[in-house]
Amino acid sequence: QVQLVESGGGWVQAGGSLRLSCTASGLIFSITTMGWYRQAPGKQRELVARITSGGSTNYVNSVKGRFTISRDNAKKTVYLQMNSLKPEDTAVYYCAYYPFASWGQGTQVTVSS
Repeated sequence: QVQLVESGGGWVQAGGSLRLSCTASGLIFSITTMGWYRQAPGKQRELVARITSGGSTNYVNSVKGRFTISRDNAKKTVYLQMNSLKPEDTAVYYCAYYPFASWGQGTQVTVSS
């Protein structure tokens, strides 16, 4: 059974930074595309960033230039470095693996203005 455990969320002022981590088990991590989703109150869950097994990355337009997704296959961990955070980044952030049909428990990110 696949398990995803996220950590690193918290409260930060606008302009600050946070780094999220997600450690996976139960899957062949090195060949799996991983992603980060987020869901703000009253909004649909959206894919924020994803990274392929080969390291190719994609981002939603609203975070391009501010967020960086990376992975460490030896640690079976995917990261989301979030810089220049804005209040609109406030959401629960979820880790997911392709085909993105299930997610971890999520970690809350709150950005105050």
